[in-house]
Amino acid sequence: MTFQMIACVMTLAGSVLGLRFIFAGASILEEWAIEPTQGALIVCRRLGALYLGLAGAFFLGRTAEPSELRTALCLGIGAASAALAALGIFELVVGRVQRRVLISVTAEVLLAGALVWVALSGA
Repeated sequence: MTFQMIACVMTLAGSVLGLRFIFAGASILEEWAIEPTQGALIVCRRLGALYLGLAGAFFLGRTAEPSELRTALCLGIGAASAALAALGIFELVVGRVQRRVLISVTAEVLLAGALVWVALSGA
């Protein structure tokens, strides 16, 4: 797996997630058994903007050569993805979300692993 491949995956996934959080945040919340209140939907829209920003950053940097900045980006986003996965598992264990959160957790773990691998291998 190369950085360019990861960047393309991040561009696509970030765009889809960003648009979904902005325009269909209630459906995501309902999948996790969270009531789609006004406050939760505001947070969804703001999170969607962050996902779109990440998608744009990875799209623009998809041809970047190995560098300290590229490594830092991969490790930082990898750590954030791992944290999201850990928080998803925590929320499931304490009963605040349903098992469907495991779909997101799986994607986050795979993404974290791929980003860390690319960062450490320099691929």
